[in-house]
Amino acid sequence: MMSFGYKPAWSEGAIKCPVFQTSTFVFQSAEEGKAFFELAYGLREKQKNEKTGLIYSRINNPDMEILEERLRLWDEAEACAMFGSGMAAIAATLMEFLQPGDLLLYSNPLYGGTVHFIEHFLPKYGIRTQGFPAGMNEEELSNLIEKTGCADRLAMIYLETPANPTNDLFDIALCRRVADRHAAPGRPPLVAVDNTYMGPLWQHPLQHGADLVLYSATKYIGGHSDVIAGAVLGSETLIGRLKNLRTFLGSMISPWTGWLLMRSLETLKLRMEKQAANAQAIATFLAAHPKVKTVHYPGLLRPEDGEPYRIYRKQLTSPGAMLSFETVGGEQEAFAFLNNLHLIKLAVSLGSTESLAQHPATMTHAGISPEEKSKYGITDALVRISAGVEHPDDLLRDIGQALDQVAAKRIAAIGKAAKQAA
Repeated sequence: MMSFGYKPAWSEGAIKCPVFQTSTFVFQSAEEGKAFFELAYGLREKQKNEKTGLIYSRINNPDMEILEERLRLWDEAEACAMFGSGMAAIAATLMEFLQPGDLLLYSNPLYGGTVHFIEHFLPKYGIRTQGFPAGMNEEELSNLIEKTGCADRLAMIYLETPANPTNDLFDIALCRRVADRHAAPGRPPLVAVDNTYMGPLWQHPLQHGADLVLYSATKYIGGHSDVIAGAVLGSETLIGRLKNLRTFLGSMISPWTGWLLMRSLETLKLRMEKQAANAQAIATFLAAHPKVKTVHYPGLLRPEDGEPYRIYRKQLTSPGAMLSFETVGGEQEAFAFLNNLHLIKLAVSLGSTESLAQHPATMTHAGISPEEKSKYGITDALVRISAGVEHPDDLLRDIGQALDQVAAKRIAAIGKAAKQAA
């Protein structure tokens, strides 16, 4: 992967691909320019051994193209399209493959931004949406589709697995079977999977029947909290459609962003393996702590947990580096924990080298209705942690002392309430 798609001879022998900070590219002839535009606008098919030429950085740029070629290797995808953010990738995917009158079936819970787009934007264009929780079997999911009255217009099943922020697991292969079961002639429903939580290393949705895999490349792919980007991978045909839409939306990445992400890909496996090891240590520590009610982390699943354990063992190669837990108490206790962290940063996002913690109910998922939060376990006591690459002993000390502060504050509050009652 590290050298794929680039030859030093192309750039004065530079061992790394340079930043091609240019808006436009010079054609060697008018005939060449014509040929490049014919391919870019889909006016004709590629001839044998013909390559898409460089035209304009809104359409293509070497940093973006080489990055796309390298990133697709991780998921063994035919093609990849990079976008200016994860939400740009998600929005473009839903806009391109859904039409007025279509039905979108989506897993719950989802990242708050995705939920808002699905529930508030898509209905304005006549697209019907229906959420579903983890744990439904094939018959239950099919029956839910039938009850919408739009089963013949099912166009996409959109999954986020593991779910943000609860780590609920969804069976991709099961959703593939359900999609095929409701396929209309000439238009089989697509299965799209937001794989941000697992990154390109720990889960490969295309191998389990998905048509598209999406990433907020800001997270593990970028990995350093210094870049915003998104990605969609799949077949050449599907990604070709997305690239055409991207050209006219202007939602591509910049050359500098492409260069930064190429740099980050070289340490992706090293970073993610360290982060997963740290997350397992944190989850084990939290599970035994008296101030913690529940821990949500695939690495704590056991055979007696049934279906979630089965999906975990089938789909994931690692439990990952994202976990959430509920403090004993509620928002006050969760806030006390967050406010007393020193090493772990109180910030949204995930997948970066530094560990991060946040409060989903009032932050990343603030826009979700109280009823939906309650239904899917996004409680006032829930805290989400993204494990970084720090020394695990330092992380556990920080978490331990913050939980001690929660205990002290709770005891003080109980004492104060008792005095007032007296």
